[in-house]
Amino acid sequence: MTTILIVDDEYLIADILSFALEDEGYMTVTAGSGKKALEILDRERPDLIITDFMMPGMTGIEFADAVRSRDLHAATPIMLMSGAQAYLGVARPDLFIEVLDKPFDIDVVVDKIKALVARS
Repeated sequence: MTTILIVDDEYLIADILSFALEDEGYMTVTAGSGKKALEILDRERPDLIITDFMMPGMTGIEFADAVRSRDLHAATPIMLMSGAQAYLGVARPDLFIEVLDKPFDIDVVVDKIKALVARS
């Protein structure tokens, strides 16, 4: 089963994504910060990571850099979801396979995730 790690300090957003993806047959794990996500990364071994940009402790870019520095996760696809800072993610194609704006259309997000998972 495909596992997706959702990293967002806005729990409502994380829950909406989680419920929608679980309805599509994916297993989801959520974390409220980049630090917490790094703690569970090796245990959960996600097939895809979705991260917010603005979070306590570290940004989505800092989190993605930390993920890429781990050999086991160097190639794990990462999606960035952000409001005003999406342009920072677009400037880092080495980190993010996809950058989506918040607020988002859940159907569009789920379709993009399905396409990304099918490619990997």
